[in-house]
Amino acid sequence: MVRRIEVTGSGGVPLAAWEFADPPKAGDAAGETGRAPGVLLLHGLMGRASHWAGTARWLAERHRAVALDQRGHGQSAKPTDAPYTRETYVADAVAAIEQLGLGPAVLVGHAMGALTAWQLAAARPDLVRGLVICDMRASALGAASQREWEQWFDAWPTPFATLGDVRKWFGEDDPWVERPSAARGEFYAEVMTEHEDGWRPVFSPAQMLRTRETWVHDAHWDELAQVTCPTLVVRGLDGALGRAEAQEMVRVLPQGQYAEVTDAGHLVHYDQPGAWQAAVQPFLDGLPEG
Repeated sequence: MVRRIEVTGSGGVPLAAWEFADPPKAGDAAGETGRAPGVLLLHGLMGRASHWAGTARWLAERHRAVALDQRGHGQSAKPTDAPYTRETYVADAVAAIEQLGLGPAVLVGHAMGALTAWQLAAARPDLVRGLVICDMRASALGAASQREWEQWFDAWPTPFATLGDVRKWFGEDDPWVERPSAARGEFYAEVMTEHEDGWRPVFSPAQMLRTRETWVHDAHWDELAQVTCPTLVVRGLDGALGRAEAQEMVRVLPQGQYAEVTDAGHLVHYDQPGAWQAAVQPFLDGLPEG
């Protein structure tokens, strides 16, 4: 069962939330609350809710797992005149938790989604009982990083003639690819949509750059230190988050834990779903009931 649920985000922006499996029946995993514990899954920049489908399905054995298409992404609205600030992304996630009755929820975020998750956990601890941070840095990335992303978007050979071309370019030919990755090709094929002249991203690259601009110049250690709930920091061995920084994040977190997935890059949950589950499941099992 795949079910779309409408959420009204900050400023009235329509958002699409998704359940990819039926949640447990009442009593199966309900605990003291009489309902399955909620999980909100937040994708990264350029991602979409469907990238969490596999994760959502195994979580649904014990949880009500909902993945959110964040503003500007997936099937959520992409208004050109709406803000794409850190505050609005956090407010959208708060709206999803409150409108869907997920709280206190476990937040699981990848990259930008992880930053949104820990900013939300810092600001609204009443809504969050656990947090999983997947491959997101707390340090400032800086102006040079933003320029690299601008150059990278300019290098995309859009429109792509076929989805096969998408998979090949992002999985093999992209200058950012250090070694061939079929999973990376599939990841980007999932965010393409067909037009008359070929396949283009479902998002606006310019909008993505404006979104990224709102966090790359700042460090986020202070907000990380304000997260009081149990938190798992997960990195891929070849991901964007280095081991030393990840371990420092764990040290800064009041209740931090660490996990590492070998043979995985930045797209840990998508690249190595079995190892990802093995890293996250013990953390979830150890969380106190909400």
